Amino acid sequence: MTDAPEREDVRPDPRTPAPRTPVHPDPARRTAGLRAALAAAAPTSPSGWVALCALPVATALWLAALPGVRLSRMGDLGLLQALPPLWYAAPVLLTVGFVAVLRAPVVRHRWAGAYVLALILVIHATPSLLYPTLRYAWAWKHVAIIDTMLRHGGAVPGAGKLDVYNQWPGFFEFHALVLRATGLDSVLGYASWYPVITNVLLLGPLLLLYRSFTTDRRLIWGGIWLYYATAWVGQDYFSPQALAYLLHLTVIALVVNRLAARRRLAGAAAAGPVSAAGTASAAGRAGPAGARALGSVLDASARAGWRAAPFALLLVLIAAIVSSHQLTPVMLAASLLLLALGRRNRRTVLPVLAAVVGLTVLWDATVARPFVSANLTGLISALGSPDHNAVAGLARLGEAPFGQILASWADRGLTAGVLLLALAGALRHRWVRRVGLLPLLAAPVLVLLANAYDGEMLFRAYLFALPAAAFLAAALLWGHRAATRADDVLPPGTPPRPVGGPGGPLRTGVCAVLLLGLLTGTLFGYYSKEAMNYFTPQEVAAVRYVAGTPAGSRIISLTANEPGGELNYDTHDRLVLGDSAGEDLRHLAADPGDALRGALSVPNAAGGPTYLILTRAQVLDCELTGLLPASAVQGLAAAAAAEPTLRRVYANQDAVVYQYTDSDAGGGAAAPAGGSTP
Repeated sequence: MTDAPEREDVRPDPRTPAPRTPVHPDPARRTAGLRAALAAAAPTSPSGWVALCALPVATALWLAALPGVRLSRMGDLGLLQALPPLWYAAPVLLTVGFVAVLRAPVVRHRWAGAYVLALILVIHATPSLLYPTLRYAWAWKHVAIIDTMLRHGGAVPGAGKLDVYNQWPGFFEFHALVLRATGLDSVLGYASWYPVITNVLLLGPLLLLYRSFTTDRRLIWGGIWLYYATAWVGQDYFSPQALAYLLHLTVIALVVNRLAARRRLAGAAAAGPVSAAGTASAAGRAGPAGARALGSVLDASARAGWRAAPFALLLVLIAAIVSSHQLTPVMLAASLLLLALGRRNRRTVLPVLAAVVGLTVLWDATVARPFVSANLTGLISALGSPDHNAVAGLARLGEAPFGQILASWADRGLTAGVLLLALAGALRHRWVRRVGLLPLLAAPVLVLLANAYDGEMLFRAYLFALPAAAFLAAALLWGHRAATRADDVLPPGTPPRPVGGPGGPLRTGVCAVLLLGLLTGTLFGYYSKEAMNYFTPQEVAAVRYVAGTPAGSRIISLTANEPGGELNYDTHDRLVLGDSAGEDLRHLAADPGDALRGALSVPNAAGGPTYLILTRAQVLDCELTGLLPASAVQGLAAAAAAEPTLRRVYANQDAVVYQYTDSDAGGGAAAPAGGSTP
């Protein structure tokens, strides 16, 4: 008897979902839903419409104004004189629109962030779009150093005064690595956009830092706007300082964020399990990422120290700072030292402070030992002259043109105004005095009193204090005393909860006017020297001609304000007449012809020919900074043209190059081909 064939089990699997009948949405219902969504998203107040419309209109006005810029109009107020009125409407509209964004009952990150990005573009992308060449002589100098290090595969022998960059090569080696990885010929391909790149990257640590102080979006984005609207110092160009400052702010943000997490957990533990459960449920509502972050913080708190991975990241950032810049590690150590004064902060801050001090001392004692040994006496003597350090760099303003004097007073007025707003914010709101803002504000002052840093310390101190000052000013403008009083029962240092709106129309109008005034001061500081910071293609061609002269040549110039005067600095000697001091500089101003002949008569130790280069930007450098009177500059140009031992070998409308032809001085070698004459 054969087996009957098995019958297929056709019973439905209970795990299989039942088939669904396709539902075709009703077109009328779908249209109604779309209309309802659009109606819900539409602004319901005049300020809402301003916030919605100001951003695209301002961007369109900015782009429309750029073709109307005439760089030839730049004078003693720089780019401010070349920009058409249409351009100025863009930052005004952005400011008004941003204030309207903060006036909304709920501040949206996307809208506030879009306004901040637009402000960055309007201020920092304008020169990048207008100039056909890289701006600022120091940026060109750093480009030349990277090119030379690439040729030598590292440290440059025979660097002379530029040997200091061999001792802090981090920034240059990093960009050399970028060139090798990307196959680019030079950093000039992206150096012009470095201010935009740097400021956009600063958004990350600023957000992390300000979110450590409060959850109020109005204060967070208000502080960020104030930072960019008052950052007039202009240290965002292609430089080691820009990179080190970005890393410095990142380290500070990570440390402060860690301190805030410990305060929150300590407060939750003190309040009991109900508060802790509330904290955990809030993290759960934030999603898996928030829950994981809370778990990692709890674990780190239980261990009462830094976890290996975050601390390793901090070590990498600190090492990059220490190897790239001399001043920034000192600023970082000062900030951490003041943060460590709080007893609750020490377990978090002291390991990082020890890493900063240890790596800095190790670097200065080994790689940077030649520079430290040569300048140790000056560094020690500067400690005893805090009054001189605080005012260094403010001299010679009486000799500068009126526009530069006006811009200088605008800079100083802006600096004083921001610091006064910050102090007022600290006095008005008690909670800001418990979250680490005051140490960050005060730390740069300690370094300011310790060293003049070639007359730039006052402005560097303002730059490093600005993140804290901007947030304190935002607390004054958009904070609420009611929130502070209501949260006095919370654990010490806990930031207030957002309460209410930003105030009435009067307060909003005052904020808008104040922001416009601060932004005006920043434009004066950032753009007023653009006449000398901008280099024409003709000047670039003249400097490249000089850089192509035979090895061993000596290059004489009036000032160092050139687009790449340091090119081939390992094979060329350089003499800058304007770098003279004391009696030599007074002699140059009184009798420029005799001073020029004296410089030419000094034998070139390398045996190569001697060249003199004079450019448009050098003349403007003397005029705008008050280095030399106009009569001295004109006298030097006339003396060079009439000097029988100088032969013009290259000239165009913005530059002229002479070769010294005295055979006794070794200057009789033939000039390279390619010179042009107008």
